Amino acid sequence: MGIPREPKPVKLFVALLSSREELFASVEQAMRALFGATDSTSGSLPWAVTDYYKNEMGSGLLRRFVSFAPLISPESLAEIKLKTQELEKGYQWREDEKKGRQVNIDPGYLDGGKIVLASTKGASHRIYLSAGIYGEVTLLYQGASFQPSTNTYPDYLWPETLSFFTGLRSLYLNQLKEAR
Repeated sequence: MGIPREPKPVKLFVALLSSREELFASVEQAMRALFGATDSTSGSLPWAVTDYYKNEMGSGLLRRFVSFAPLISPESLAEIKLKTQELEKGYQWREDEKKGRQVNIDPGYLDGGKIVLASTKGASHRIYLSAGIYGEVTLLYQGASFQPSTNTYPDYLWPETLSFFTGLRSLYLNQLKEAR
């Protein structure tokens, strides 16, 4: 019989999406107030995976990943998703411009073997966490590299993204070593 154990802490990151790169600094500052110091940031990558966000955020979207130094409990992912949704509300377009968000903030976490994303949308490949939030394993670390699932978003397969997460995994494993 297995013995229940507390999980190891995990590495929190967010995926930012916006047509206004100048917002990233402000959003990152607000997130540092919520989640602690940042320790890794990707470059801003042009994002044209789908037109899903075009009416809400405009064209010329950019993707950026940001991670946070403090490790978190994996069970806090749902609460963090709710906090990022509240933060997005502070970046709404003015009524006389466009409606909706100017920035999309999607949190997730990384551990030694996987990357998990939070979502408000249920699907067959997602498990319910709490408070209307679901979790999705989007990448698995196997054979010295990240491997996709059948539902992995295309931008999580870009070489720049995989390189960012490979470096982040090393940073995370070093943090665990130092904490022992």
